[in-house]
Amino acid sequence: MHARDRRRSAATATAVALLTMLALSACSPTPIGGAAAPGPSDTPLALVGFAVPKAAHDEAQKAFAATEAGSGTSWTTSYGASGDQSRAVANGLDADVVHFSLEGDVTRLVDAGLVADTWDDGEHKGIISDSVVVLVVREGNPKNIHGWDDLLRDDVSIVTPNPGSSGSARWNILGAYGSVVANGGTEADGEAYLRTFFDNVAALPGSGRDATTAFTSGTGDVLISYENEAILARQQGETFEYVVPDATLLIENPAAVLVDADPRGQKYLDFVLSPEGQTIFASKGFRPVVDVGDITVEGANDPASPFPAPSKLFTIADLGGWSDVNAKFFADDGLVTRIQQEKGAS
Repeated sequence: MHARDRRRSAATATAVALLTMLALSACSPTPIGGAAAPGPSDTPLALVGFAVPKAAHDEAQKAFAATEAGSGTSWTTSYGASGDQSRAVANGLDADVVHFSLEGDVTRLVDAGLVADTWDDGEHKGIISDSVVVLVVREGNPKNIHGWDDLLRDDVSIVTPNPGSSGSARWNILGAYGSVVANGGTEADGEAYLRTFFDNVAALPGSGRDATTAFTSGTGDVLISYENEAILARQQGETFEYVVPDATLLIENPAAVLVDADPRGQKYLDFVLSPEGQTIFASKGFRPVVDVGDITVEGANDPASPFPAPSKLFTIADLGGWSDVNAKFFADDGLVTRIQQEKGAS
């Protein structure tokens, strides 16, 4: 059953339930906590996303509901590793809006006929959140980690998500590889870097959020992460520090509405891309994709100037685009897949 059909069925059931409640209102108690049953004007939407932007969406959904376009909108949400979430939607998980780590997790749904092939035709090419790859270290930086070269030392152990399931992991690995090339190295130098890098990996959790949890629980000396994930964790009381390397990768996360989604799904994405929506995302550590003016972001290294410009910021396009990158690094015979298998780190 399509999401729209499920909503129609739910609306019918709700109407019947409301008639029953009205008939019994004189003798029925108020629900615990005073919660009211959904009204006929409510519009339920489902968002499925990768784990990292949950806090930003929670706030954005509240703000959207306070607008004329979003009044009466309610949400069901599901968050997890990007690839796993994309496959779940392809296999039938209900969604109106998806927000994934990687372009390929959206195009999987295009191939399945669930998302229109025009999803990335707009001004921002389907991207609603930006970040950069950073190095998260223990309070006081006891291992004196300041850049990618430090991760190859014998006394450093690394936590990063597993690229087999996690979109953030792929950004992380490409950030490491691309830093070598950005600093004048060859592709062979980049491959050699990754081989030593994986020798030092202590844990490969399933998602970016799980990797952060593993690190804060005591695993490893450095966590490869999104800048926004580091900022959000510090907002929530974590005392670790993070380093923005001189050479790092711009992370661009796509979102789309499904072809059978309620029209409010697109209105929500439009809201997220507005200055108000992007200010909310920036407050949770994401680099805004539209101009939001000066903003203070608690948890950033410098809250008054939260998003410093790395001297060598490169993109997926600089590495050949996702189609070439996935084939070269993450296919069954790709470089990263082979290294993981050789190292027993899959």
